[in-house]
Amino acid sequence: MKRIGVVLSGCGVFDGAEIHESVLTLLAIERAGAQAICFAPDKQQLHVINHLSGETTTEKRNVLVESARIARGKVSALADADPTALDALVLPGGFGVAKNLSDFATQGSDCLIEPELSQLIQKMYKAGKPTGFICIAPALLPKLFKNLTDQPVRLTIGNDSHLAAMIEKAGGQHVICATDAMVVDSQHKVVTTPGYMREDASIAGVAQGIDALVKKVLELT
Repeated sequence: MKRIGVVLSGCGVFDGAEIHESVLTLLAIERAGAQAICFAPDKQQLHVINHLSGETTTEKRNVLVESARIARGKVSALADADPTALDALVLPGGFGVAKNLSDFATQGSDCLIEPELSQLIQKMYKAGKPTGFICIAPALLPKLFKNLTDQPVRLTIGNDSHLAAMIEKAGGQHVICATDAMVVDSQHKVVTTPGYMREDASIAGVAQGIDALVKKVLELT
């Protein structure tokens, strides 16, 4: 059975992993006959957002502990991820990607990536193993692959022209894509799908896009 690592970034679209995207990823992996292995950084998240009011609270929460809500407790520290034991890796979206796995939310294309994530991606790439990125997660690809290849990574975050321009400036090659579709970069074995990045996204469309991404990622293993 193929083992697919899933990197979570907390629990909740505004300060962690996007819950729908994360659960749909886990479901797609199981339906495809593979096993999902969840990981998250063991660190304090940037801040906590009240998802009802949208306001920042004074709470302090741990990314690994919050990710356990989605993984039903079955999640390990990202530092313990062993690329030799994984066949592929998938990152669901959510602002946690831009706040807890990186500082993209505040620094944009000049962001710093969580070292544990960078190291894992580098080892997966050098071993020829595929990776999948959902929603906002593909925005990290130019920085993640900067020292791995001199060719631009082909990717999508949907149809946001401002974010697409940032990605192009950082060295990526953006492709407009529907929610229920995906973009494949065969050279780098990278698969991306917009998730909830498009304003016209629905949970049904997001599910179709993630199903397609997981299927392609498994084909590339």
